[in-house]
Amino acid sequence: MKHLFTVIILFTSIAAFSQKKYVFSGKIYSEGDNTPLAGVAIAAKEHTQSAGFSDAAGSFSLQLPSGEYSIIFKLLGYDTKHLKIRIDKDLSQDIVLTKDIVSLKEIEVLAVKSDDNVKRVQSGVEKLEIESMNKIPVLFGERDILKTIQLLPGVQTAGEGNIGFYVRGGSSDQNLILLDNATVYNPSHLFGFFSTFNSDAVDNMTIYKGSMPAQYGGRLSSTLDVSMRDGDLKNYHMNGGIGLISSRLTLEGPIQKEKSSFIVSARRTYADALARTVGVEQVKGSILYFYDLNAKLTYAFSNKDKLTLTAYHGKDKLGLDQIATMDWGNTIAALKWNHIFDSKKVSTTTLSYTDYKYNVSVDLTTGLNVMSRIRDINFNQDFVFYPNEKNLMRFGFNSIYHQIVPGELVSKDPSQLKVSPYAHRYSWENTLYASNDMKLSDKLEFSYGARLSSFSVLGGSDYYTFNEEDQSIKDTIATKRGEFLKTYWSIEPRLSVAYQLNESSSIKAAYALTRQNLHLLTTSNMSSPIDRWISNTDYIKPEVANQVSLGYFRNFQNNIFEFSAEVYYKDLKNQIDYKDGADVRAKEVIETELLFGKGRAYGLELFLKKKYGRFNGWVGYTLSRSERKIDKINDGKWYAANQHRTHDISAVGIYELSKKWTLSATWVFATGSPMTFPSGKYVIDGHAIYYYEGRNHYRAPSYHRLDLGAMCVLKKTKKYTSELSFGLYNAYARKNPYMFGFRQNEDDRSASESYMIYLFSVVPSISWNFKF
Repeated sequence: MKHLFTVIILFTSIAAFSQKKYVFSGKIYSEGDNTPLAGVAIAAKEHTQSAGFSDAAGSFSLQLPSGEYSIIFKLLGYDTKHLKIRIDKDLSQDIVLTKDIVSLKEIEVLAVKSDDNVKRVQSGVEKLEIESMNKIPVLFGERDILKTIQLLPGVQTAGEGNIGFYVRGGSSDQNLILLDNATVYNPSHLFGFFSTFNSDAVDNMTIYKGSMPAQYGGRLSSTLDVSMRDGDLKNYHMNGGIGLISSRLTLEGPIQKEKSSFIVSARRTYADALARTVGVEQVKGSILYFYDLNAKLTYAFSNKDKLTLTAYHGKDKLGLDQIATMDWGNTIAALKWNHIFDSKKVSTTTLSYTDYKYNVSVDLTTGLNVMSRIRDINFNQDFVFYPNEKNLMRFGFNSIYHQIVPGELVSKDPSQLKVSPYAHRYSWENTLYASNDMKLSDKLEFSYGARLSSFSVLGGSDYYTFNEEDQSIKDTIATKRGEFLKTYWSIEPRLSVAYQLNESSSIKAAYALTRQNLHLLTTSNMSSPIDRWISNTDYIKPEVANQVSLGYFRNFQNNIFEFSAEVYYKDLKNQIDYKDGADVRAKEVIETELLFGKGRAYGLELFLKKKYGRFNGWVGYTLSRSERKIDKINDGKWYAANQHRTHDISAVGIYELSKKWTLSATWVFATGSPMTFPSGKYVIDGHAIYYYEGRNHYRAPSYHRLDLGAMCVLKKTKKYTSELSFGLYNAYARKNPYMFGFRQNEDDRSASESYMIYLFSVVPSISWNFKF
């Protein structure tokens, strides 16, 4: 804590204080459903330099000298609101905007100096709107916010139908995913074909892929921050949808009007119900479904205090009749308290719990059951301080207790199969952080900060040391629960600089050092619910990344168009790869299967986006390379990482044909994934044993796909909306590879050949969506 106060004093000492000004603040809501409105343009006609936007919670704040002002509030799709105020002291007032029923093309965009794309000091940040994401065509017509993330430059898909994503050459576990400040360890359903996030329950989401703000850490590549909606404080609502393979329903409303509210959102697939209608007995007895439940309670004690309780539970189940079953899922809870001390100081306190586990049951003679899990208890304290209009300071601390159960094997008949659980792994992670966004002039702005973190390996199970030469176990040490065995310390600086070339363009540079103490082990490019999490040990070191980036940002035509071009270079240390034929799931002492080395990733990202009008969308292009170098792989030479894609293109278009019909389309292209094929084989007792030379020296065919969508508004009034959504996934039936296998050549039984497995041809979808 002493170090934290030192940093705070340092930041305060360089802040420039200005003349006496007063704060006009409040929240902005949508009329009817009282949803907080983000992105509302706010400007005082007489003092345009104080213009700004409302944040994700609908909150706004303008600093103005004493006097009379005409304040303008404007948001696309809503009537412009004009408000006259006189300010000679701090003033707080909530604002309600009325929806505009005219066509989008008739809405005039407010031209204000503040522009999020150009004026924001951070680079590599994307804030996505749920309404636009819901119009993008996806697999089976199931609205999916993570599929939209994969359409951004610098973010690449991990494979066909896969929720896993790679950011700037990093692996899928190097992305921190948060739901109301609670960690989500597996963001997918049904082996990665759907995400855990129900779009009806989500308020907003932001991805940081460049220099992450100092309050985020623990992962190398990116942070995806997802916020769940608060329930309506004034009126009750119900909305949902019915599709070909799933349905969803959301209820929300006040508990005590103007003071407390609730929202509950549920979703379930019914592939298992359809299977029961099939004539084949084995299929009728099979199980394949997922469900999830989101809930949030909000209580405002006063205009300065708000308490929210967020809960999530999701589960997948897969079963083959009389053979085996597997289930997996996340359970999350987060209690958050927001407190406003005054117009310049805000506090957010969060206590969260995360539990991800999978369970595999095999109904054989022994009735084998395998369970693995990772659990967190997380406390986070965050302070925001506005000393003046040129500085925004943020500081706080975070403490996480991790428990990892690598695997517990249980038999119904212990006399026939004696097994013991793998050693549990415990750790404690603590962080102090501070940052300041400082505007030096109208053209130059800095954001600087740092994280001081520790990661302690705790006792409670056997602790192993290893011989460096051959990775064999050197010693086994019995430890006591809570005993400190090894602690890693680190300082992670963050720096961003933005220079305004003119009112519509800027250049930005950034540097960030990030560290990661938890690692996901998987030998496949596909997300799997039984991938294994491990933490640092004396032998497994923290992963480290140093990233620098430089970008040019330009807006056109009153901020209707956004363009950006960014280059980045990332240096990686302590990267994990595997020995040939490694088994990362069945081995307790997993260190003997791992290899360590360094990596590098670099690339160019181009992005052009049209935000408003009857036609909007974006085009993104990424040219990149991601490589690894490990002594015992590929003769110690650089080789392509699993997540390397040279070219990645995405195009999204949404067109409002009329008030009733909206059309949409997406097209994606990506260079094929690197692959390791056998170099030869031995045949022993009629069984083929393959051997390998090199790593990732082959490449799968290129991936490309066109998706089409259409939305028809059947009825729309102030109280009721009904619409049909149509989709066509993979419209030109491209056979994109899902995985590859090997088999004997029919003409030459001594030879082997590879073959491709693909999942989807053309997949049509239709769903009915409603809102009361």
